[in-house]
Order: sequence, then C-alpha cells, then structure tokens
Amino acid sequence: MTTVGESLRPLPLKTQGNGESVRMVVEENAVIVIGRRGCCMCHVVRRLLLGLGVNPAVLEIEEEREEEVLRELERIGGGDTVKLPAVYVGGRLFGGLDRVMATHISGELVPILKEVGALWL
Repeated sequence: MTTVGESLRPLPLKTQGNGESVRMVVEENAVIVIGRRGCCMCHVVRRLLLGLGVNPAVLEIEEEREEEVLRELERIGGGDTVKLPAVYVGGRLFGGLDRVMATHISGELVPILKEVGALWL
C-alpha cells in the first residue's frame, strides 16, 4: 500500500491463471483500486479516498496483463463483467469512479468504509 507522501507504486502481482493471487490481493485489502498504469480516473478515486482518511491499496495493471487480470477478477466475482478502474471494498466489487462518486455525494460512502474497517473515525 502507499501512504500519502509516497509515490504511487503498484502492488506485486503474479498471476498463474487460477485467480488466487488476484483474489488474495482483493481479500487482503479493505479498499483496493485496480486500474491501468497511469489511469487518471484511478488517481481521482485514490485522491477522494485519501481525502476521506482511507489509504487504499492500488494495483496498476500493465497493458499486456490486462486481459488476464480482468478474467481473474470476473472469476472472483462470479462472472460479472469488470471494467477498469475497479474499486473493491471489503473484498467485493464496489464499482468504478461513477459509483464511488455517487455514494460519496449521497453520504453513503463513509458508512460503507467504516463497516469494512477502512475508516475508523
């Protein structure tokens, strides 16, 4: 995970076609943002979460690994289509930037983050 002062470094990810490494990364982090390397929407989601006091894990996917990781994410989610950037909260697909922003504006995001232990105050 990165902290506020650190530069953005991707989490290590070694896929083996069975989805276990992706599943572990998703399950081990209360909040994780998964997206393409250099994605500006990932940056926006991360900055919003940091502003709320949440330090999300960030997984940046190289272009050549994107299909493989997306297949594994879809397997984890029971076949649901995953689009990047994808935000996982409490080990489950929460949605993308639009869902994060909508729940933030409606005031529902903070209680959800507290519920999964990503935000304490």
